[in-house]
Amino acid sequence: MSLPVSRIHLSKVAVGCASYEALRQRIASRAGDGIVAITTRFRPKRADELVGGSIYWIVKHRIIARQTILGFADGEDRRTLIRLDARLVPVRAYPKRAHQGWRYLDAADVPQDFDSGDADLGALPPALVGELSALALI
Repeated sequence: MSLPVSRIHLSKVAVGCASYEALRQRIASRAGDGIVAITTRFRPKRADELVGGSIYWIVKHRIIARQTILGFADGEDRRTLIRLDARLVPVRAYPKRAHQGWRYLDAADVPQDFDSGDADLGALPPALVGELSALALI
């Protein structure tokens, strides 16, 4: 199944994660069948437009990684589950103020993936990519 190309995305603070590696470990521990579900209080009004887009994770006031949004489902207590691809994609560090909940991001405002540029950072260990990104060296 092919996902539509989204023109909007979400940003969210990775609460309790101090590094890319901590975020990667959290996602790996929650992954099942290639999907990770996160809970949010309210369903985005533009949920249909977000499918195929990404959630961009903020760590230490920088967007450092993203995951593809696969869809939305109803969770417990009238909450919403955001279903994400378990693959965490590192992105070029991009300054972003912390905020509560999630915020919309236009496609023009998102950082590039590392694997979409000319540098082959996929060969580097995730911990090193996280540290270099945190230092804004890559």
